[in-house]
Amino acid sequence: MADITGTYELGPGTGRVLVKTGREGLAARAGHDLTLEITRWSARLTVPGADGGGIASATLTAELDLGSLAVREGTGGAKPLSDRDRRDIQAQAGKILGNAATASFASAKVIPSSSGSPSASANGAIEGTLTLRGTARPLRLQVTSPAPGTYRGTATIRQTDFGITPYTGFFGTLKLKNEVTVEFEVTIPNVGS
Repeated sequence: MADITGTYELGPGTGRVLVKTGREGLAARAGHDLTLEITRWSARLTVPGADGGGIASATLTAELDLGSLAVREGTGGAKPLSDRDRRDIQAQAGKILGNAATASFASAKVIPSSSGSPSASANGAIEGTLTLRGTARPLRLQVTSPAPGTYRGTATIRQTDFGITPYTGFFGTLKLKNEVTVEFEVTIPNVGS
C-alpha cells in the first residue's frame, strides 16, 4: 500500500456518496428500493507522518448538502421509476429533511485493521459524530481499500435517531425502512499512481 501522509481535499471530483433505502409494509411491492447520490459534498482528510501517529492519528471531516440528493436508481416496484417519480421523490426528501438540509461528520478515532497483511493495513473503521437536523450521534464507518489510494466505506443510519420520520405512502401500507445505508468511494489524488 502506498504511504499516505498530508492533507487531502475531497469532493465530487474525487468520489461519490450514496444513500440506499429499503421498503417495508403491506404495499412494499409497489415501492422501490432507492439509490440516491449526494452530488454536493466536501471532505478533508489529514494524515500525519509516522512520527505523528500515521493513519491511526488521521482526522476526517465532511460536509454533505442533502438538498443535492439525486435519484440514481430504483429497484423493485410495480413499475420502473419515471422522471416524474424521480422529481416527486426528490421533492418528498426535501420536505422530510426540512430546512436543515446539511449533514456533517467529524472523526474521533481511526481504527486500522489488525490483520497484519499489507493490503489490509488500509482497512478498518472510522468512528466519529454525525450531525443532522441539529442532532449529533455516534457513527462508525467500515472502510476498505480495494486499490492503492481508493477507499470505500459504509455505515447504517437510523432516521428516527435524528428526528426524521421515515416516509409512508398508500395510507401507511408502504413504508421507507428506518435504517438507510450510506456508502462512499473516494480516490485520494496522487496516491498509488
